[in-house]
Amino acid sequence: MIFIGGIAILFISLLSLCIGSYPISLKRIIQVILEGKKTTEHTILFDLRLPRIILGFACGSSLALSGAILQGLFRNPLVEPYTLGISGGACLATTLSILFGLCLPLSLGGFLGASLVIFILYFLSARNRIISLPFLLLLGVMISFISGGLIMLIMALARQEDLHGIIFWIMGSLEEPNLGLIKTMLFFSILGLFLSLPFSLSLNAFLLGEEAALHLGIDCEKTKKALFFISSFLVGSCVSLSGIIGFVGLVIPHLARVFIGWDYRFLLPASWLLGGGFLILCDTIARTIILPYQLPVGVITGIIGGLVFSYFLIRKKW
Repeated sequence: MIFIGGIAILFISLLSLCIGSYPISLKRIIQVILEGKKTTEHTILFDLRLPRIILGFACGSSLALSGAILQGLFRNPLVEPYTLGISGGACLATTLSILFGLCLPLSLGGFLGASLVIFILYFLSARNRIISLPFLLLLGVMISFISGGLIMLIMALARQEDLHGIIFWIMGSLEEPNLGLIKTMLFFSILGLFLSLPFSLSLNAFLLGEEAALHLGIDCEKTKKALFFISSFLVGSCVSLSGIIGFVGLVIPHLARVFIGWDYRFLLPASWLLGGGFLILCDTIARTIILPYQLPVGVITGIIGGLVFSYFLIRKKW
């Protein structure tokens, strides 16, 4: 199944390379690669479309992996990467930097805001080096509400030209011109997968409850801290670069369970692959469906993803 997922992602990526406001056939893509010349088609393929595909895969896989980890850790199917308020912190910091015209890259401002929320969450929820998961979840939800309220206040006070930038960033976009940041995000995504895989058996044990996992010999505190920081760091990095892209972290892990089951040894890599492929596909639709204009990718993930998941949900009666 994972091998098939890899083939599907390759197919989606090739499709995304071919279609757009300037269609390029697969045969022409091969010719451009062999010629290696700085033609207009070369610029479109390797300076515009390929970076979006890489960033789409990196962000989609990171959000889906983070969602799978958090749902297993909290044993709550409604938990998603944005529930903990990390995205709210990133959004608040970014909107503040836009409002005050700070000479600060949006990605850096978002990352600083996300990092601040991660440390607040950890230090307030860890008492005597023991993390209280219910407290952590409730605190994250409260931070989300506070951040959301402050962002709406800022938007009400913002100038018209700043308001458009804030709204478009919040709705999610994969237009990141810095190739170095895109490669870094891809590295973080792969690193997150390899760091989380050793905890897959612990997540399986957590399905039975924290006390049962403790009796099975799982170091619960070490597992909770490691998975909290892995998932939080992935979410913070992703939101810093692409804004808030909803649905992926919440529902892709559930969609992966429909095909793979509940075993986290397979669910984590399956969610990672499915999330990456899904976001590439949604971004392709977002930038082509109403040419020459582009939609925020978060609009497409919400509509298409919600409809597809509802279909599987009703068919499986799950």
